[in-house]
Amino acid sequence: MKIVVLDGYTLNPGDLSWDALKEIGELTVYNRTAPDEVPERAGGAEILFTNKVVLNAETIRSLPELKYIGVLATGYNVVDIDAAREAGIVVTNIPAYSTASVAQMAFSHILNIVQRVDVYADEIRKGKWSGQTDFCYWNAPLHELEGKTIGIVGFGNTGRATARIAVAFGMEVYAYTRKSADQLPCGVHKCPSLDEVFRKCDIVSLHCPLSEETKELVNAERLKMMKPTAMLVNTGRGGLVNEQDLAEALADGTIAAAGLDVLSSEPPRPDNPLLKLKNCFITPHIAWATYEARVRLMGLAAANLSAFLEGNPINNVAE
Repeated sequence: MKIVVLDGYTLNPGDLSWDALKEIGELTVYNRTAPDEVPERAGGAEILFTNKVVLNAETIRSLPELKYIGVLATGYNVVDIDAAREAGIVVTNIPAYSTASVAQMAFSHILNIVQRVDVYADEIRKGKWSGQTDFCYWNAPLHELEGKTIGIVGFGNTGRATARIAVAFGMEVYAYTRKSADQLPCGVHKCPSLDEVFRKCDIVSLHCPLSEETKELVNAERLKMMKPTAMLVNTGRGGLVNEQDLAEALADGTIAAAGLDVLSSEPPRPDNPLLKLKNCFITPHIAWATYEARVRLMGLAAANLSAFLEGNPINNVAE
């Protein structure tokens, strides 16, 4: 059985093992695959794994031996599901593998902004503390999270995990979700509208999927609803935010700060207006990438394939 991984580097840059897949069949792993390399590399494969390499209808139809596509991520928009279904190909994804990691990153951004950790660490390297008269030094307000309000947009696995951390910090937590109020955990209140989340909350954290309905849900109109002291956190999808509108809101003080792990184009264009703003803190789409989450992802990818080969597919998104 020929198994091909088209873009394995981000999952496994060398600190994990592909042995679980090697035990199943003849495995070839490519670190990266350009679009024009897909037909040749995927040719003859019965099992194909992809993370971000696009498998469109034309490509799928050109691979008659293909029986299974494993997406090495939760989102599976890189695969033309309709074409796969028509060809009788099972497509699986990896849900919930990075829940704890993404929630942790959301609060890493929040804590960095309210405590200015990266700013002070950099200033101390430059000798700012050493030259002070007093035992301590700060040049901007520091804030507690206790008693602040946070709005969680999307209450799936990561939204729920983020809310749990917020409750532990003593925050007032509001969720914008289709779930009913009695389905929400203790300490989490249902917010009746998305606009209300932006008006009410000191922090808005995005955890919803990207769809036509949610595309650029953060725009100039909603940013103007926010408090001037508020912050936006996005560990979901870059397309949830109109980046030009956010850049203008940050530059003119409409909101105080933003912490982002995702952008609409990755890697970003050098002229992205958010990149050089001092009150915009960006990490390079690494919320999912803790060692523990990647180990979990690798194990689930092998489990998905094993279940398929046993005739009982799990996490099949092409049903």
